[in-house]
Amino acid sequence: MATTIGETISRVRNVLKGVKQDAFLTDRLLYSLILKWARVFIKRQDDQNKITRIDTLFESLCLELIQVDRIECGCGGITSDCFFMRTKNHMPGILEGAFGSIIRNTTSVDLSQKVYRIQPSTFQAMANSTNFKYNKSKYFWILNGYMYLPNVDWEAVRIEAMWDDDITYLQCDEKQCTIRQEQPTNIPDYLYAEIESSVLNEIGLTLKLPGELAENNQDLLRT
Repeated sequence: MATTIGETISRVRNVLKGVKQDAFLTDRLLYSLILKWARVFIKRQDDQNKITRIDTLFESLCLELIQVDRIECGCGGITSDCFFMRTKNHMPGILEGAFGSIIRNTTSVDLSQKVYRIQPSTFQAMANSTNFKYNKSKYFWILNGYMYLPNVDWEAVRIEAMWDDDITYLQCDEKQCTIRQEQPTNIPDYLYAEIESSVLNEIGLTLKLPGELAENNQDLLRT
């Protein structure tokens, strides 16, 4: 079972018992520091191709698609079609890895067709080739917070990713959603030691800063 946000904060608080508990050490601040360092280490793990093997870190989400003019999708030179499909709303934030957004799978809602990530310029070159009509693969790219799918006619797309935003509001109605502290974190368990150490160091430096400034001021007065 994945560790919840509340459990993650409590875990770090236990590590920080030896540090002065100033008022500014709120749950919100602690969790922001946890996420900050988690992103650093997750990006490193993504570079080593380890992240996608951990099932509990990924959540699936189905996003509604609408038809838009190709001129807004980053490849206006394509002449094969007039319209592309695009997610209706801005996508929730996705954690960034060494190779961009950490998306494990993009498929049709029924999982029958896979969609491959590609650059708009690459798709444009492919679409202008004489053999493209024989290409049955589906493609997507992300631009300005939207996902574009140039050669599908679906009503929705299914994305399995490491979300950086709370996506429960898109998965259930208000009565069914769990509170934020009970929602899972997308952090591998084996990274917690490094994350806790980094958070401790940062908070330790922050706590020492006022004293250091006072000492510096006294030194200036002596000179």
